[in-house]
Amino acid sequence: MRAVVAGGAGFIGSHLCDRLIGEGAEVLCVDNLITGARSNVEQLLGNPRFEFLEQDVTRPLDTAADAIFHLASPASPNPASPRSYIAHPIETALVNSQGSHQLLELARRNSARFLFASTSEVYGDPLEHPQKETYFGNVNPNGVRSCYDESKRFGEALAMSYRRQHGTDIRIIRIFNTFGPRCDPEDGRLVPNFVSQALAGTPITVYGDGSQTRSLCYVSDLVDGIMRMMLTEVAAGEVVNLGNPGEHTVLDYARLIRDLCKSNSEIVHQPLPPDDPTRRQPDITKARSILGWEPRVPLETGLKDTIQWYSSVLESKSSAPLR
Repeated sequence: MRAVVAGGAGFIGSHLCDRLIGEGAEVLCVDNLITGARSNVEQLLGNPRFEFLEQDVTRPLDTAADAIFHLASPASPNPASPRSYIAHPIETALVNSQGSHQLLELARRNSARFLFASTSEVYGDPLEHPQKETYFGNVNPNGVRSCYDESKRFGEALAMSYRRQHGTDIRIIRIFNTFGPRCDPEDGRLVPNFVSQALAGTPITVYGDGSQTRSLCYVSDLVDGIMRMMLTEVAAGEVVNLGNPGEHTVLDYARLIRDLCKSNSEIVHQPLPPDDPTRRQPDITKARSILGWEPRVPLETGLKDTIQWYSSVLESKSSAPLR
């Protein structure tokens, strides 16, 4: 299989590239490095079956492909992060609309399978709990998060339009909160923030009173779901939630991470950002049914591996020579 991974130098994309190479595929990794990092794929650069192309996927791409994975997009909602979609609203809106169009055209020309990485954010601040794929969502169409939420919804609509008009083999996943090694310490999301702050001994920032809930999936579990979605015949034309249904409050996560880091950091509270969802939990009945998939890595196991990775990254940064 020759696979194109858009956003392949990002957190999830780089793990997907590892998995594809490990299973014998040829991989073209395309990334403009706005939020990705070449260091995430440096372990693959010497492999003859791996090619890295620094390019924005909103530009035309001409290459052979059997499978196209569209993971390219900023994904952090934290306004304090320079890598968030709040900091790159136009780029975010375009990569999920114009970028989707370019990659769908590539899929059509190659008669390739196309997987669009959508998001649980299409559900907005949900009135249904847990969220099933049939739920249409409760989304602010022009709020500060709309560049991400609405462009992902549009990307889904465009992919389905290609299926209906051209018969393109498309598959859509809705990714819920994911964590693990290579998620940028400055990403601004829950796990990177809490781990970085706990390891540094600085106050751990919880937005709101911490009663809002999240469900965290370890990255290797997510990648397994992505692979199954692409390779399963009956998944063509389907929309499937991928995430861990284990639900905990943000405050619970802050306390657990602090304990696992053996940190004395205090927990401080800041106002909730606009349109921040109060509850987030996937219904993965469909993933279990058609993919035979569910998360297997226990929360604490994944967090310990993640903390070890962050610790090594922060240590290497602190020991780097001044220039």
